[in-house]
Amino acid sequence: MINMQLDPKVIDILSKISTATLTTILLKKGLRNVWMRGTKPIRSGQPRLVARAFTLRFVPAREDLATPESWSSPISTRGAIEDMPEGCIAVVDSMGVTDAGIFGDILCARMAKKKVAALVTDGVVRDLSGVLGTGLPVWCSGAAAPPSVAGLTFVAWQQPIGCGGVAVFPGDVVVVDDDGAVLIPAALLDEVLVSAQAQENLENWIMEQVQKGHALPGLYPPNAENLARYKAETGQK
Repeated sequence: MINMQLDPKVIDILSKISTATLTTILLKKGLRNVWMRGTKPIRSGQPRLVARAFTLRFVPAREDLATPESWSSPISTRGAIEDMPEGCIAVVDSMGVTDAGIFGDILCARMAKKKVAALVTDGVVRDLSGVLGTGLPVWCSGAAAPPSVAGLTFVAWQQPIGCGGVAVFPGDVVVVDDDGAVLIPAALLDEVLVSAQAQENLENWIMEQVQKGHALPGLYPPNAENLARYKAETGQK
């Protein structure tokens, strides 16, 4: 059984680290494909969020399966939502389909009621004004009026998926902000926490130097002289 709860200290650290910084940290660890394409914030001002991934998977629509009646099946988005634990981020493999809305206002309202942290998908939602009204933070590719069964068949939850071209396993850590959604493999979480905090501290110092008028060569990335100055001024090791 996967423990879907993150230590509050982990959330506190990562909520201060931008997804841009995280992609750099993961690149240094050899992971180039961690940013989920097509995951844009549905509204401006959504907070940076950190949580474990609860995965859902769609496949292409098949006429005998993708029907309105399927919404009452035990294997349905409704069933998946009822299994979502408080605080998770629902990550949905919609195959990048943008002409069938996977969730509408009622499903998003239920997720908000269950205190799901956010919805992330490489597809789209429907009932846009209603979804916005639920207050559920959403990262997606936009909105479309047709229902999911117009283009997709829902098949499973809490299985490995691909979202925006990124492999996502249940329990992996997802961070979302204005730049989209980034995946941190669960096994690398501890390493990333150490590296990300150090990188963020360094970049904050570099930004201060830029504001003071310093030129970029030798500063970003810092050469030995500037790195020594950084450590001396900030007390970093």
